[in-house]
Order: sequence, then structure tokens, then C-alpha cells
Amino acid sequence: MAKEVKDVRDELKAGMIVKVHQKIKETNTKGEEKERIQIFEGIILAVKHGKQPGATITVRKVSNSIGVEKIFPIHSPIVEKIELVRQMKVRQARPFYIRTHKKKLRELKETKEEKK
Repeated sequence: MAKEVKDVRDELKAGMIVKVHQKIKETNTKGEEKERIQIFEGIILAVKHGKQPGATITVRKVSNSIGVEKIFPIHSPIVEKIELVRQMKVRQARPFYIRTHKKKLRELKETKEEKK
């Protein structure tokens, strides 16, 4: 894929499949702090507070047949980057029906990109 990767914080919508790069600080047994980046990939269920400084997104993924949801503050320094993987077409602004109906997630169709 030769797509240019860009940060999409201003264009986030429910139904987008994104990769959130989060900074994690760890301490080892010697007491030394180490910083690394952890990537959380999933579908956006909700975008709250739009473009305000306290805006958040709820991202859901299924790992080992267990659903995991995380709430990320969009403008936090902990979130290094948000990459768009795919844009799916959803019926609602907050598609919480994906939590209970696993088949619905497979039925989602990808939206076509606009030509510029």
C-alpha cells in the first residue's frame, strides 16, 4: 500500500477503523523508566466533544474472542498519532449495536474514497 499516512484527529467519525499510537511508560526491576509506543487497532464507536480540548474517542477491538474497548483523549500528549486504516459505512452516529451483534461487524461495507 502506497498510501500516505497522516494524522486524522480532525476528521474522526464513527465507523472508522483506526490505529491509535499510545505512549506507555514502564519501569523495570532496576527502577529505570522506559518509554515505548503501543498500537491499538479497532473501530471507532463514539466521538465525543468534537474538536474541543477534552474530546475523546471510544475504540473497540476483539482480541482472542474478548471485546476490548478503550477511551482515548484525542488531544492528549499520550496519544502520539492516529492513523486511518479504513472507513466503514455505519447506520448510526454511535454504532453500539456492534457490541452485541458480531455478524453486523462483518456486514459493514467500506465507503468509497472521493477523488480529488
